[in-house]
Amino acid sequence: MSHKKVDTAAIDSLRASVRGELLLPKEAGYDDARTIWNEMFDRQPAIILRCLGTHDVVQAVNFAREHHLKIAVKGGGHNVAGNAVCDGGLMIDLSLMRSVRVDKENKTVRVDGGCLLGDVDVETQRHGLAASAGIVSHTGVAGLTLGGGFGWISRKHGLTVDNLLSADVVTADGSVLTASEKENADLFWGLRGGGGNFGIVTSFKFKCAEIGAEVFSGLIVHPFENAKQYIQFHSEYVRTLPDEMTVWMVVRHAPPLPFLPESVHGKMVVVVPFVYLGDREQGEKLISPIREFGKLHGEHTGMNPWAGWQAGFDGLVAHGARNYWKSHHLKELSSECIDKVVDYAGKMPTDECEVFIPHMEGAPSRVPENATAYALRKTPFVLNIHTRWQNADEDKKCLAWAKEFHDSTQPFANGVYVNFLSEEGEGRVKDAYTEEAWNRLVQIKNKYDPKNLYRMNQNIKPSA
Repeated sequence: MSHKKVDTAAIDSLRASVRGELLLPKEAGYDDARTIWNEMFDRQPAIILRCLGTHDVVQAVNFAREHHLKIAVKGGGHNVAGNAVCDGGLMIDLSLMRSVRVDKENKTVRVDGGCLLGDVDVETQRHGLAASAGIVSHTGVAGLTLGGGFGWISRKHGLTVDNLLSADVVTADGSVLTASEKENADLFWGLRGGGGNFGIVTSFKFKCAEIGAEVFSGLIVHPFENAKQYIQFHSEYVRTLPDEMTVWMVVRHAPPLPFLPESVHGKMVVVVPFVYLGDREQGEKLISPIREFGKLHGEHTGMNPWAGWQAGFDGLVAHGARNYWKSHHLKELSSECIDKVVDYAGKMPTDECEVFIPHMEGAPSRVPENATAYALRKTPFVLNIHTRWQNADEDKKCLAWAKEFHDSTQPFANGVYVNFLSEEGEGRVKDAYTEEAWNRLVQIKNKYDPKNLYRMNQNIKPSA
């Protein structure tokens, strides 16, 4: 691996100026630190700096800029495109910065840039609160937030970016700025959906929702044989539901869930997970048409601890596998689109792949399109083709399946969610934004990062 040669004295000087740990290739801890969630990326940075605070991040950014090193920023390291690690540059690793501080009176939470969603759940749940965020507890808060962020409570309480109150940001010139509605409002607008293009966020402040310690939630498993009929019904029924009810759909091989007969394990199924924020009796009424549609393979519903539910799907997306995603925002789940979904789902290359179709709408769709960089708010459904496998010799067939599936559903698409993009090039990044939002993002990039120091991301190039 060819590394950019950085003078040893300069590295020693950087090491002496930070509280965190500086790692070079072959040093203990280096290989662990460069390992990210998606096993497809085996890159070797010239230097890894495991930061302990904002000061360390500033030192790292200044060092990279002065020595013309590429920067990769690792929060949770969960980004499917592998942007948390680079070859030959400086990896700024925030994963030791994991402090979470709840202000229970004001119902806000302050979250460090290296936190995982599970860290936030543990602390907020002590007060019956939750931050609107994603659905896998080992996802990093930073990457999720900067791309938009949605999960089980976002139909009721808004996207993660809709609940962001402020952020502390290290910009390309090494300045530390606070971005909020009142301070650096242009930067704040861009951070809410524009990804890691404008700086490294070392601290976020979010508004929390009061949800209590338990939610009515569960899984309902339908046979794949009826997939077409069920999805048709589902696509209409879920759009009649109140914001408090979130019902999604996952088409995959059945995991060995204890409530499923063993004969179903490993078979193709349609899994319908849901969360209801409200009283159980009302939730039962709303979910009953889904339970009563055709003959089920099985179900498991009830009051579940929020933090446990949030971690319930972690095992299906554990670290260490090869992953490739292709995604669309869908205009609707039309009959023709459903045919394509069922057809390609029936040809999954491995039993770890899944087709994830969350229903969106709700509160985020009522926020004005130009309020944040995340602009495609009217999307009824997202289609995420999550291709997952273990061995490199399966790369070709897995990638081919995902790409063909994606191409075949293009006619039903209207844009894409930036956090669901793999490495797909600048044209595809543009599809995550409206034209107005894109032009505004380029202007913000020109102002805060005119030389594109922060380019290991779904990149918005400066026009300067």
